[in-house]
Amino acid sequence: MREVEQTGPSLLAQDDLETYRAVAAGAPPAVTASVEALVDLQLVEGDPYRPGHYIARDPRAAAQDLMSDALAALHRTVDRISQIPTVEALAADYDPHRWYGGPGSEYLGTPALMNARILPLTDGAALEVYSAQPGEPADRDPEILRVGAERTAAACRRGARVRSLYNSHAWDHEQTRAHIDSLIEAGAEIRVLGAKFPRMVILDRTHLFIDNLVVEGAGAHSGWHVSDRAAVTWAHLVFDLIWDRSMPWQSLSGATGAAVTTARQRAILQQLEAGHSQQQAATRLGLAERTVTKELALLRERLAMRTLYQVMAWWGQSPERELP
Repeated sequence: MREVEQTGPSLLAQDDLETYRAVAAGAPPAVTASVEALVDLQLVEGDPYRPGHYIARDPRAAAQDLMSDALAALHRTVDRISQIPTVEALAADYDPHRWYGGPGSEYLGTPALMNARILPLTDGAALEVYSAQPGEPADRDPEILRVGAERTAAACRRGARVRSLYNSHAWDHEQTRAHIDSLIEAGAEIRVLGAKFPRMVILDRTHLFIDNLVVEGAGAHSGWHVSDRAAVTWAHLVFDLIWDRSMPWQSLSGATGAAVTTARQRAILQQLEAGHSQQQAATRLGLAERTVTKELALLRERLAMRTLYQVMAWWGQSPERELP
């Protein structure tokens, strides 16, 4: 009997069925080519007394044989599937000897999914916890900040190096400023940068979390978990380059103590200095145009100047251009 295939054409074509019915009725086969298929399935056999003629066999017996063969094949398939994890486990012996990148990346479509992935990995990080947070500071639930500060302190106690990069506007936001001071007290290194930079979290040079720039129409704060070794290492290099250009939080305290401008105003002036209009500056900084107009009006008032041209002339020679 032929072995039943896992996939493929039907066991019996229409011609095969008509041939079997003819043989069962004692007539010559309807289609001679179908006889071989029926013999193979043990549905018919040659008539020993009449050469060229065939005798029909009980199809129920043939069906039972087919079912037994199919179950045996299924058992072999299930057994083979059960052994696949043993094959996959060999990756532990393969990866250390080759620069294999890893499984790649995974899209996480909601903030809840992002947090569910980031937080356990952060709690287990033993070497490094690096984060870059370019967003505008805003009032947050004090309990969330407390838990975040405790998580940072726990990482420092484990011996992990904790580095966090913030938007320089953090200095102008009282709650964020107090939170950062608590992180520094716990052992974290904090720096700020006035220029734009990408959001990212890097854990032990093994896991990278970044904003979603791929899936169109996705919800806010969706992102990607990247575990490819080359990509994570490259992101770590980018973080280091940005870190080297930023200002330590403690240095910012003395530098901005007597500053006329705020971090937001400096960011606006930098955009105008680069040749952008107020509307363009607002778009590039993620601000409302009326916010840009208000900030410039406040600065003119503080400088006792009547026009924006006077402000830009002052800015061109101001040492505050070096502040983040």
